Amino acid sequence: MLSDTETEKSLAGYRAFLSERKTVVIATKDANGEPFQSIAPFVVHDGALYVYVSEVADHYVYLRDAETARVMIHGDESGAANIFGIERASFVCDVEQKQEEGHDAVFEAFGERTNAKMVDLLRGLDFHLFRLTPRDGRYVVGFGKAFEVSFD
Repeated sequence: MLSDTETEKSLAGYRAFLSERKTVVIATKDANGEPFQSIAPFVVHDGALYVYVSEVADHYVYLRDAETARVMIHGDESGAANIFGIERASFVCDVEQKQEEGHDAVFEAFGERTNAKMVDLLRGLDFHLFRLTPRDGRYVVGFGKAFEVSFD
């Protein structure tokens, strides 16, 4: 059992980890029910992850057709003290496709985290916004150190 100090330190590390990462690995199923993984930039807004993906990418169709997906946000393996305990968080998420209208704050967040001019350019193309609302989560902070977590 962790002490209150150790728990607070782990919680602070978890929050910092989520705020520093810019991409998420998304696991869905393809049209044949086979596992499919992709990676996309994400932002956090209103208790959820948002990704913005192109219609020409395979993961667009798989996200569009999915009710749930599993996502993983992972740390930099080059800085890991033990590769078996690389820092990561994974969540089961409910998937919803969203209209761009009414989500200006999400696009502002994308612009701040990536490149505002690029985001403006993509908004005129075949990209679609998805909200991934995390449910069950697990955070691994090192070898033998794993915590059940909520996204917030």
